[in-house]
Amino acid sequence: MKNKKMKNIYKRCIILAMCILPACDSYLDIVPDNIATIDYAFRDRAGAESYLATCYTFMPQIGDPRYDPGIMGGDDTWSLVDSWSNNVTGNFNCFNIKINQNSNSPYVNHWEGQNQGRGLYRAIRDCNIFLENIDHVGPDLTEPEKIRWVAEVKFLKAYYHYHLLRAYGPIPLIKENLPVDAGIFESKVYRDKFDDCVDYIVQLIDEAVPDLPPVIYDITTELRRITQPIALSIKAEILVLAASPLFNNNPDYSGMVDNRGVNLFESELSAKDKWERAMTACKNAIENINSAGQYGLYDFSQSTYYSTYTGISDTSKLVMTLRSVVTDKWNREIIWGTINNYSQTTLPHFLVSHTTLAASEPIIGPTMRMVELFYSNRGVPINEDKNYDFENRFQIEPAPEDQQYYMLVDGKYPIAKINMNREPRFYANLGFDGGYWLGNGRKLDFNQTPADQTAWVTRMLKGNASGNYMGLRYSITGYLIKKGSHVETQVNSAGTSLTTVQASFPIMRLADLYLLYAEALNEYLDTPTQEVYDYVDLIRHRAGLEGVVESWAKYSNIPDKPTSKTGMREIIRQERMIELAFEGKRFWDVRRWLIAETEMNKPIRGWNIMGEVPEDYYNVLTLRQMSFSKREYLWPIRQGELLKNTNLTQNPGW
Repeated sequence: MKNKKMKNIYKRCIILAMCILPACDSYLDIVPDNIATIDYAFRDRAGAESYLATCYTFMPQIGDPRYDPGIMGGDDTWSLVDSWSNNVTGNFNCFNIKINQNSNSPYVNHWEGQNQGRGLYRAIRDCNIFLENIDHVGPDLTEPEKIRWVAEVKFLKAYYHYHLLRAYGPIPLIKENLPVDAGIFESKVYRDKFDDCVDYIVQLIDEAVPDLPPVIYDITTELRRITQPIALSIKAEILVLAASPLFNNNPDYSGMVDNRGVNLFESELSAKDKWERAMTACKNAIENINSAGQYGLYDFSQSTYYSTYTGISDTSKLVMTLRSVVTDKWNREIIWGTINNYSQTTLPHFLVSHTTLAASEPIIGPTMRMVELFYSNRGVPINEDKNYDFENRFQIEPAPEDQQYYMLVDGKYPIAKINMNREPRFYANLGFDGGYWLGNGRKLDFNQTPADQTAWVTRMLKGNASGNYMGLRYSITGYLIKKGSHVETQVNSAGTSLTTVQASFPIMRLADLYLLYAEALNEYLDTPTQEVYDYVDLIRHRAGLEGVVESWAKYSNIPDKPTSKTGMREIIRQERMIELAFEGKRFWDVRRWLIAETEMNKPIRGWNIMGEVPEDYYNVLTLRQMSFSKREYLWPIRQGELLKNTNLTQNPGW
């Protein structure tokens, strides 16, 4: 695209959207209106380009705590719920989805676009309008441009259907818009069978892939536009979802029949067939990415600001790699990403002056189950490690000398044993009392000089800046999300302003795809092979750990766990939950694995953040007893929508 036109593309698309997208209360907003305006929009290249941008603007705001239930809607985080922070969290619709979801006015309603949800059926309608009218554009739109734009919109149309599918299950497929003279009965659409939904979404992606570019060459004008690696990776994710226990011959949905008598979950494919399809899609995506030549697992040394951190230890550099893989903008591991402001809700206060003016609001805290999830420093679960003192993990003592790059070691400051002797990803993801925090203007390890350039110490007992200071803006669990904060984002010493370095947030990154492939391959096979281990080990080796087989053989009290399909399934799942922690994946994974009833019914725990001395602070408290029922695997369709369209079937239990 031409630079001059791209500079104003979002302004134009918003104005255009205001002109052609008036409020509509039809059942799925699928009947096009304002035809004269649509014809005008496609009379030349500039108008068509603006409409292309409009199709992009409906993208769900992944990574934004206000709009992404993956960030605040699961069991991995907990938050203060007070009126002063509504401006940050969007009235807590994403938070409330886990404690108060309902069918009268559902939170994060993507079906209709309410309560912080995107109107994805309106998005699909606009994609259809684009596809139906792009051939009307004048000669200033070249054929190669038109072909590429059509491919992009086909993918977006597929992605919007997919986003609805994983939330609601079977959905009405809007393959084309209804004519303007369609009657009311034509508008009362039915939900399509789940497998038909998957097939149609995959078909759209397959049609799009050949006409998409393999990479983005001009990042100044085309960054974040759809490429072949993006399309193929999302196709792989879709097919893994379809093969997962939630949707793969789940007996709980065997009787979901609409008023035509159509079984919405009836399938002609076996469980193994679905895993084979997913496995093949993952492998194809990896091969395509390898051929593109510009992707690979991230290393902090590739960062543009690495040269200012060269004085830190190799241990700290590894932590910075594992932390910055998410926020280092458009690094080589990110296949598809977006921009967000996650830092504002995760960057802690380091000085008392930071606490008063709300430049940052660290109100999203990791739960104790995430603290316990990460491996020991030997690369196995802490409850399986033969040498880890699991029973006494909540006791406190001064940290030993070998922890000097992770936490304060002075022979006096008490630190919980659960925070010691953990894998590097623990320290990349989590901030804790007595832990070190590089960034916010500090670029040296703690034992170096000058002292005012060394890593911060997050002191989190009540009355300390990083903890509950005067009851304002703190983590309610006693832990902080370190991964969410870009290392260069900084609150000034007066606490009056936040210098935010624009950070990326991955929708799909290479480690995610590798683990999807390992999972699909393991599920397809009767017994795991070396290839399954290899793809998991790629992630583990980057994290400074030995391979799966070696680690379990040496350190686990279940040494043969990786040799069985069920054992390797458990390992792969834990590896995903660790590697992709706080990236919005766990929310969807525990659902598709059909384990949310177990995970989401455990109590939410954290330290006693009201404690002013270690003996009081280091007590594990239950913040809330979660309640998750079978009906919550699928989101409710709003009751008002069902009254308007009696052909729609509500999801079970709602």
